Amino acid sequence: MTVPDVTVVIAVYNTMPYLTRCLTSLVEQTIGRDRLEIIAVDDGSTDGSGRELDRFAESYPGTVQVLRQPNSGGPAAPSNRALERATGRYVFFIGSDDYLGSEALERLVAAADRWDSDVVLGRLVGVNSRHIHQAVYAETTADVDLFDSALPWSLSNTKLFRRELIERYGLRYPEDMPVGSDQPFTIEACVRARRISVLADYDYYFAVRRLNARNITYKSRHLERLRCAQELVAFVAGLIEPGRGRDAVLLRHFAWEVAKLLENDFLGLDREVQERVAAGVRALVVEHLTDGIRDRLPLEARVRLAAARYGDVDHVLAVIRQDAELGIPPAVVDGDRWYAGYPGFRDPTLDIPDAWYEVTADVADWIARLDTVSVAFEGTRALLVTARSPRPDLPELATAVRIDAGGAAGVTLSVVADATGTTVRSRIPLDRLLADSAPGGELRTIQAHVEAFGTTGAAALRGPRRPVPRRTVLRRGTRLHVVTSTTNHKGQLVIAVAPVTPSRFVARLRRRLPIGGK
Repeated sequence: MTVPDVTVVIAVYNTMPYLTRCLTSLVEQTIGRDRLEIIAVDDGSTDGSGRELDRFAESYPGTVQVLRQPNSGGPAAPSNRALERATGRYVFFIGSDDYLGSEALERLVAAADRWDSDVVLGRLVGVNSRHIHQAVYAETTADVDLFDSALPWSLSNTKLFRRELIERYGLRYPEDMPVGSDQPFTIEACVRARRISVLADYDYYFAVRRLNARNITYKSRHLERLRCAQELVAFVAGLIEPGRGRDAVLLRHFAWEVAKLLENDFLGLDREVQERVAAGVRALVVEHLTDGIRDRLPLEARVRLAAARYGDVDHVLAVIRQDAELGIPPAVVDGDRWYAGYPGFRDPTLDIPDAWYEVTADVADWIARLDTVSVAFEGTRALLVTARSPRPDLPELATAVRIDAGGAAGVTLSVVADATGTTVRSRIPLDRLLADSAPGGELRTIQAHVEAFGTTGAAALRGPRRPVPRRTVLRRGTRLHVVTSTTNHKGQLVIAVAPVTPSRFVARLRRRLPIGGK
């Protein structure tokens, strides 16, 4: 029997109708079904996903295998079961609500063979405004270093792995992690790999945000996410020796998995949950957050982690409320050093080192921080943004101020200072948003840019205190797009651009029409 070039593993749980597109994209790969093995594990689906798997298995009997098991609560167990059956030279993992570009597997396998790579990443793009960290896909690279690149920010398992590497080191998914179980697998594979390659020449993988947002990552709660963060940090600490390499990977986990536990939604948690989360974060910071990691953290993450490390829950709440409810804190200038004046700065009862608050190295970014006052659409022509800086001297510090939407440049209408701050008004043409948007839609952060201190500073605009989503519908060629202004999980002002697809149209009708047609 001929050994397939690649085994594709799919853990499936209630992902109809997205599953159909996923499977179709696999059986239509240009690599050819004779070089392909697809192993789908139905993890106790109840929505018809099992029937759809059977349909594909019957249509493609030499290619699609279906395994079944009771629901395990996450993708780890079904992924491990599929690995036990895999026979391909390479293994590729795909989410059952995602899909591939038609040439993806052929290109990935060819690159792995050409460069003798153990792991190959193909460029991911988001669908339905799903955010994908793009830095690692800046260029095609035959050999990328886990510890000296943006790879730690792209640790999902949606990559091509040499199966010999997987079996040599016994790589499997931790089944006690309902969320984030792919990261330990991916991290160890990257640590053990002889060569990791990146392909940025094609849209290989389309990561879909479901319209009902039922992906397990989106549904997970704070205590589950805390446990995930604890597992990940402990795993990295046990795998990688202390030093620059470990810091490079843990920087991602403290900036993302750990810091996300202290975002604005922390304010709405029950006090008991707040106490448990803060205590868990404190322990992680005390044991694993080095000065090198601290100095590379974004400011908001840094000051919130400092609050958990040195203060109590009330101090954590005060720091979060500063961002969520009060706006940009004042700057404290001490000689040639600049600091963010968050609650707790130089508080003698807390004794937090100044380094947690310092912004001297990024002072231009600091003065680029603006709070959104209002946002409105000018028909279908432009987005009008009014933002506010707490600095009356902004016009003197900055030679230029502008606001853009992820590369779509805005036009500054006015920069007006008064006794308490400076108001900036900008107009962002909407045709520029559509011209650069990905086919599946995307999420763009609204940013302010300032020319100051001999450099260009940039910062995401804080969303309105009481955000009200605004939207308009635009046409590009024959397609309609919904453009929505809203805030993201960080409280930043964002613009979502999404094509009006048949599934989106049907979903909108279902939300608006009474059940049963009455």
